[in-house]
Amino acid sequence: MGQIISVHSFRGGTGKSNLVANLSVALAAQGKRIAVVDTDIQSPGIHVLFNLDLKQVNHTLNDYLLGRCSVEAPVFDVTQSLPPERSQVIPRRGGAIYLIPSSMKVDEITTILSEGYDIGLLTQAFQQLLQHLKLDYVLIDTHPGFNEETLLSIGLSDALVVILRTDQQDFQGTALTVRVAKRLNVPKLGLVVNKLLPDFNPQEVKTSMEKTFEAPVVGVLPLETDMIRLASRDLFYLKFPGHPLSQQIHHLADWLA
Repeated sequence: MGQIISVHSFRGGTGKSNLVANLSVALAAQGKRIAVVDTDIQSPGIHVLFNLDLKQVNHTLNDYLLGRCSVEAPVFDVTQSLPPERSQVIPRRGGAIYLIPSSMKVDEITTILSEGYDIGLLTQAFQQLLQHLKLDYVLIDTHPGFNEETLLSIGLSDALVVILRTDQQDFQGTALTVRVAKRLNVPKLGLVVNKLLPDFNPQEVKTSMEKTFEAPVVGVLPLETDMIRLASRDLFYLKFPGHPLSQQIHHLADWLA
């Protein structure tokens, strides 16, 4: 049976969705089968990184949660949409990335937020996806902060990756997230410091964060102008496979494996 991995940040703007997308490629490059689930229903966006046009799809995660379709209906094999010159990064046999996007339609977002849904459907979705697609990992792109589906996702996870920046608001939120994860007995917990400015020493930041949060730091990722210039039009790991940042994402994939 595959594993459920939640990737979470207490605040928006940490680069969470970008990391989830690139991490999925790094895992698929190892021959793993991955499903990325966008549970950030209030502000979905990871589909942009995979070049999936939601205007062309018939179903999203919202439809499943509202009982309009099966969990398989909003599953899209985004491995097929990778540019030909980049697709060779993922082995032809084995590696695959599937995306389950959330809706960008205002009425569907407001319906979910106002009427709610059976939270147990998410539990069923993760388990059915693991079995139906024969997955190695389900990667959950969570909503920043805490809501019911985020707490459920964290509680169900085999591993939790918490992303933060060197920002006091992030520090307070991360401390709360770590306490929640420990109370929920998440088997594997790792912190990723993202967007580190060049005048910071990565090793000193790692040591300081581990002491502060009493949790392992499994990645310290620098602020990269090349990532900013991409503006979510491409996947960094595919465009710059030999880049030091891509290598660090690769190491994070190794930690999960």
